Amino acid sequence: MPWIGLVIIYLAVLALVSVIVTVADKVSAKRGGWRVPEATLMLLGLFGGALPMYVTMKTIRHKTKHKKFMIGLPLEIALHAAIVCACVYLKFN
Repeated sequence: MPWIGLVIIYLAVLALVSVIVTVADKVSAKRGGWRVPEATLMLLGLFGGALPMYVTMKTIRHKTKHKKFMIGLPLEIALHAAIVCACVYLKFN
């Protein structure tokens, strides 16, 4: 399998994990249970789950009042976009 296939699988799995963890944190918050640390959520975003996590947070209205997430996740998305653009640029030049 070419490396691009592995990257796609990695991002798909990370997107799924990010969504599941975000929803689980929302459910725990409503029930007063154990919470996922904010650093863990931000790291999941940094490792590639920022876009699905951001969309999930906006959809289920979870942590939308936390600037750390509503500014941090879009910045991580921009970082990911810049990395993709750099890789495409380097590949074709």
